[in-house]
Amino acid sequence: MNAERFDVQAGDVRLNCMAMGPRDGPLVLFLHGFPEHAGTWRRQLPALAQAGFRAVAPDMRGYGASEKPRRVRDYRMELLAADVANLVTALGRERADVVGHDWGAAVAWGAAMWHPARVRRLAILNVPHPARMLRGLRTLRQLRKSWYIFFFQLPALPEKFVSDKSLEVLFRYTTARRGEYSESDIAEVKDALRWRTGPINYYRAAVRHRAARWQRIDAPTLVIWGERDRWLGRELAEPDAKWVPDCRVERLPQATHWVHADEPERVNELLLQFLR
Repeated sequence: MNAERFDVQAGDVRLNCMAMGPRDGPLVLFLHGFPEHAGTWRRQLPALAQAGFRAVAPDMRGYGASEKPRRVRDYRMELLAADVANLVTALGRERADVVGHDWGAAVAWGAAMWHPARVRRLAILNVPHPARMLRGLRTLRQLRKSWYIFFFQLPALPEKFVSDKSLEVLFRYTTARRGEYSESDIAEVKDALRWRTGPINYYRAAVRHRAARWQRIDAPTLVIWGERDRWLGRELAEPDAKWVPDCRVERLPQATHWVHADEPERVNELLLQFLR
């Protein structure tokens, strides 16, 4: 089954999308994180498509073939969450299931909070709810893990740090199944980050621009958490019931932060059980 590639005007930004599955199937959006691109979901899109879903993965704004706004404020969380809602509308739908990993998961939390009419179900991979993350950052343990957030606030230096070599090291030595990232996979990631400022601006905007007030998420939510995550403590997986009352957490003890690459079969199984 071959993937389609096409551009969609989602509000004020053009997003390039990868899609598989019947055009009239239930819509599932897959949102990638840093430092990846739509192709990171190549193990999930076919499984969802074969089950009858219309699986669509955009290059997020600032990445790959999508539009790349240049200002830090163009990457505020409200704008990123609005991209999701606008993409649902641009694809001719009223609602979609949303699956997110890393920064894509952070954006998915925002979309479910501020655009609840557009999100039917929510699946989160290895990123805590923002309230849980902030509480975690008050501990020395999590601050040590999250040092890069503060490093990325510097001008210019982070762009030099995110080099081709550093990206290769990141994927070869921080995943549970190192062979999952081939030479061509790593080359695709390097190409998606050929303009590095946009992806780094996600971190800068998160610190410099306060997000809108959190709201309770009523959409049924599934959290899939690889417990060998080097950057996020396993205690962050459980969101507060105050903010996410309908939530189930599935922990994968041998998976890392890149849970969808480490254990794709299990992740696909959990997604299909949840979304059907």
